[in-house]
Amino acid sequence: MNLSMRWLKEFVTLEEMPIRDFAEAMTMSGSKVEGWEVEGSEIENVIVGKVLSLNKHPDSDHLWITQIDVDSCEPIQIVTGAQNLKVGDIVPVAMHNSTLPGGKKIKKGKLRGVESNGMLCSLGELGLTKHDFPYAIEDGIFVLQEDCKLGQPICEALGFNDTKVEFEITSNRPDCFSVIGLAREAAATFDKPLKLHKPVVKAGNGSCKGMLDIKVEEPELCPIYSARVVKNVRVKPSPRWMRERLRAMGVRPINNIVDITNYVMLEYGQPMHSFDIRFIDEGKIRVRRAKDGESITTLDGVERKLTPKNLVIADANKPIAIAGVMGGEYSGIMDDTTAIVFESACFNGASVRTTARNQGMRTDASSLYEKGLDPNNCLPALERACELVELLDAGDVLDDVILDDHSHRKPKRIHLDADWINHFLNINLSADQMKAILAKLGCEFDGNDILVPTFRPDLEHKADIAEEIARFYGYNKILSTSLSGGAQGKYSPRQKFNRAISDTMLALGASEIMTYSFISPKYYDKIRMPADSPLRKSITISNPLGEDTSIMRTTALPSMLEVLSRNFNNRNAEACLFELASEYIPTTDDKLPIEKTSLIVGMYGNKSDYFTAKGMAEQLLEKLSVYDYEIEASSEETSFHPGRCAVLSIDGHRLGVIGEIHPKVAENYGIDERVYCFSLDVELMFQYAKTEKTYVPLPKFPAVTRDLALICDDSIPVLTLEKAIVRGAGNLLENIKLFDVYKGEQIDAGKKSVAFSIVLRSLTETLTEERVSGIIKKTINELEKVGARLRS
Repeated sequence: MNLSMRWLKEFVTLEEMPIRDFAEAMTMSGSKVEGWEVEGSEIENVIVGKVLSLNKHPDSDHLWITQIDVDSCEPIQIVTGAQNLKVGDIVPVAMHNSTLPGGKKIKKGKLRGVESNGMLCSLGELGLTKHDFPYAIEDGIFVLQEDCKLGQPICEALGFNDTKVEFEITSNRPDCFSVIGLAREAAATFDKPLKLHKPVVKAGNGSCKGMLDIKVEEPELCPIYSARVVKNVRVKPSPRWMRERLRAMGVRPINNIVDITNYVMLEYGQPMHSFDIRFIDEGKIRVRRAKDGESITTLDGVERKLTPKNLVIADANKPIAIAGVMGGEYSGIMDDTTAIVFESACFNGASVRTTARNQGMRTDASSLYEKGLDPNNCLPALERACELVELLDAGDVLDDVILDDHSHRKPKRIHLDADWINHFLNINLSADQMKAILAKLGCEFDGNDILVPTFRPDLEHKADIAEEIARFYGYNKILSTSLSGGAQGKYSPRQKFNRAISDTMLALGASEIMTYSFISPKYYDKIRMPADSPLRKSITISNPLGEDTSIMRTTALPSMLEVLSRNFNNRNAEACLFELASEYIPTTDDKLPIEKTSLIVGMYGNKSDYFTAKGMAEQLLEKLSVYDYEIEASSEETSFHPGRCAVLSIDGHRLGVIGEIHPKVAENYGIDERVYCFSLDVELMFQYAKTEKTYVPLPKFPAVTRDLALICDDSIPVLTLEKAIVRGAGNLLENIKLFDVYKGEQIDAGKKSVAFSIVLRSLTETLTEERVSGIIKKTINELEKVGARLRS
């Protein structure tokens, strides 16, 4: 919800304050401010000027040399190609070093040899349209008809300097989707009186009896329907003050009749609609369900099929509007419209929401009705619209209000229990102090019973009343207290395990991300997943936000690559990211899918390579006490480079994959450098983590260290050699460390030299040289079995 600060001041007088202070105070009282924007903030150094002279450019048949008075010491010279100027015109002048919307800079220069010290501006160059200033032309310089001074900033001269504040309003507060509702909140927040205006309609132009007959056939879906007739309609542009307020609220001005309906909707939060009475057959309006086979062409020119689930506004023969959503094509205001019907009604929120969803359309009106509006607001809004008709001389309002009212909504009663509220909030206020706060919000009282206004459907229980007291008493004034009772919150073992993963990855230099669990089916093609892969059988969402979010992911790799791609395309030189991602694996029957958690890590940049990724995975597994896993090279992972990929397994189960992303996959994501990823099954890691700590005494006997330099085929993995050493050394092996790999002139082609340092120790005795030699011999025998020998 946007709020014009200029409009707000009509209802509550606030002291001058920085907009930040206003936003903070409103947020603390419960009306969350998302941000604010000053109109015309992009425009700098553009002022009002007057054309003093116009002379033809000596070297051009369409350029003019002008002298412009900007209330400075001397006129400035500007060359322009506009053909709609004459001496005496008041125009916007972009001076040297000025800025226009979109960041466009204006500097002085020369046009065909003649000095030009700025630029004369059109409507479009100021970010405005003909709807904002109907008298202006669109294809020439904006000639002002406003009462302004030379040298005055153009935004100030045009009233294009309002401040728009954006509020995040929750759906349980439909009253705050209006200027009056937010004004009431502001008045209570700053302890200022609320100045509400009761609409007054003079009318006196005759009766509308016999012209219009209204009947609500579905009172549960439309508790109240009211209307007034306006004849001798005079369609013209709205006055500047109304256009300014609509523009500041993000609504485009159209004409006085349309603008009035939009104005009242913004001011009162009550959607309005106006019908051309010529197109209401027999002058009958019926609020009913649509019949089977009926259709309507709405104002947007689309023919829509209707069902009995849809509530419509119909005349004697046909639907003329979809109730609460949009009018029919002939219900709008036309240039030759002479008589109209203003409609102000309240429709059932669930019905409007269902209709809008089924018809695939959501309008400003439907978004308000969905939240549940106050039927008691319909008549005041109707009267306000007719009052504005008279104020703007837009037509002659007839005397009668035509009404079919089944609402009978009365204020709810809630007992004010001051002691309970004080205990609940840990404050100390008297009942009178509480009543004073509630009175600011429109509440009335019958003894100690609160009469809740009908525009506050969210106030139902005493806890709701306590919340209102807390909001305006001040959350910062409420003292903190400890929760009563003995309940203690703590992490479960699985939560601790997940936090250990996150803490370790952060310590290793990765940054955590969070992505959506629903993705596009096209993502599987981008990672080169085979067409027959079981992971392609994803769960399809029944009501997706769109095709890009239509299935539940079976692998988090596409999500990681999307984020890496976004970082790369935003020129981040390097990135290292991780996510504890949910994956959804379908089952063979109709049961819910298996939801599993995987750790997905991705990186690119100068500091990233395969060994960096492998080292991070190994350090993480060590930190989590996951041992006895195996790493084997793999060329079957289609998303990874076939020569730079390995699969991790433990006890015959697939633990994860690590490697360089296939170049074609990286190309699909627009990344033109090497990308490395690894994923690990968190469920499996948790299952095999040795969380129990076993303490042993410090060793009493010395260790023996031996170095082994081996020659083997280049294709033999180092891990294979390590496993052979482990088998040979047995339980006496305390540590093994690779310290050298050599390939060069001193080694035969296709061979490599690999050197290990091994540490042997017994916990019960000192190892003799004879026993160590036996262990080394056994180790060498195991190495020879895998194709390695001692280097001579």
